[in-house]
Amino acid sequence: MQLENVVEPFGEVNVYKQKNGELKIVATILTVPDIEGVRMGLALDGSASMKKMYGVSGIVGGVLAKAASATNVVEPVAHTMVDFLSNFSFNGKVNLIYWACSPGGTAIEELGDFDSQNIQKMVVKGPKKWGTGTKLLPPVQYFVEKFKDAPALGVKQPAAICVFVTDGIIEDLAEVKQYCSQYAQDIAKGQKPFMKLFLIGFGDEVDEGQMDELDNMFDNNPIKDSTGQSIDLWDHQLASDMSKLEQVFKELVFEDMIVLGSGRIFNQVGKPGRDYADGVPALLQFTLPAGSNAFTLEFPGGTITQDISAALSQP
Repeated sequence: MQLENVVEPFGEVNVYKQKNGELKIVATILTVPDIEGVRMGLALDGSASMKKMYGVSGIVGGVLAKAASATNVVEPVAHTMVDFLSNFSFNGKVNLIYWACSPGGTAIEELGDFDSQNIQKMVVKGPKKWGTGTKLLPPVQYFVEKFKDAPALGVKQPAAICVFVTDGIIEDLAEVKQYCSQYAQDIAKGQKPFMKLFLIGFGDEVDEGQMDELDNMFDNNPIKDSTGQSIDLWDHQLASDMSKLEQVFKELVFEDMIVLGSGRIFNQVGKPGRDYADGVPALLQFTLPAGSNAFTLEFPGGTITQDISAALSQP
């Protein structure tokens, strides 16, 4: 289970119950990886349910339209995301699209490539044709085709990072998982470049269960490249839980990325989890004894404690 309430600077904390009662913990320390030459994509949900978030009332015009209109919360998010992601792009630009457009929610509307300056002039008011469904596979396939010629730099250096913003239920989840499973196998064979896909959920109608399912689709059946590195395409986050944009990169960390000179892990009663005498990595993997409901990372100058009790009540 991935915890919802994570203490900074942890980026992600996953708790896996073991048959003997022990708990396997896989956690990341929030950091920006040293990436370069990356293609960047941002896809904004264009389904009709998003209208209010774009500030569209749905009423044709006049006084009623003004009265029913809401604040456009998507535009500032798009501006901020492009401004941030462009810093890591190979050309300083982010490819921006609307997805889930038109009847059936299968169409894509291309907006173009934007850098940190010209995105501020872009009016983000929704697609020309609002969608009547939310199909995620078309924008995934769009970016795969768009960035197919990006250099394959390995799992530790994605060729592209693509962010998808949505407010609702993904209607083609099974198809997306099937496509991504095949794509991961192609990456493992060296036939396709590795892409990291990040799903951000907006509003109260988001199905976080679906987001978890997509995020964890390779947990039970890992696919590894020729170096033995696991290929994990998806990550997710609720917009309400994002305190820092760096969380987009929270899974792009590895055990050979040392962030602290030394440290150790122990549970709430001081029982040891793991000793990091030679350096604390950005990716932490350790086991806690049965009965643990929290862990502490102790390092020179301080401690950080993460409550994991929320995961213990889950099956």
